[in-house]
Amino acid sequence: MELGRRARSVTSLEYSHKFCVDLRLKIGAQNVVQGDAAILPFASGAFTAAIAVLVLHHLRSVEAQDRAFAEIYRVLEPGGVFVALEVDDGWLTRVAHFRSTLVALAPKSAEERVRAAGFSKIELTSRSGGFRLRAERS
Repeated sequence: MELGRRARSVTSLEYSHKFCVDLRLKIGAQNVVQGDAAILPFASGAFTAAIAVLVLHHLRSVEAQDRAFAEIYRVLEPGGVFVALEVDDGWLTRVAHFRSTLVALAPKSAEERVRAAGFSKIELTSRSGGFRLRAERS
């Protein structure tokens, strides 16, 4: 390791306790943590990046999503990057989530809400079926 560079690792946050335990056993990773994206169990400034892949629409309310944005901002170090991949709100998405939580996240709304949480340099890329949001902690 070079001087001035710190070792990097990946930490996975899983909402389901059972899935978390199963994942730890399956891959032997101890950096799989059970928790809620709206109440992150990590120290402030602990991460250089945070990625949420098809996570945000599973949070139970708009308020929980906003708490997650604030929490992600808190656990990122200054200059840290947040990337989210989300699905569009359409009939197919609603059918696929028939027995699951779906609090749809509109791209424009997401951009405004991460800005309200303190993020800057926000980029939004829409594609058929979903969008990518990238933002930096100021």
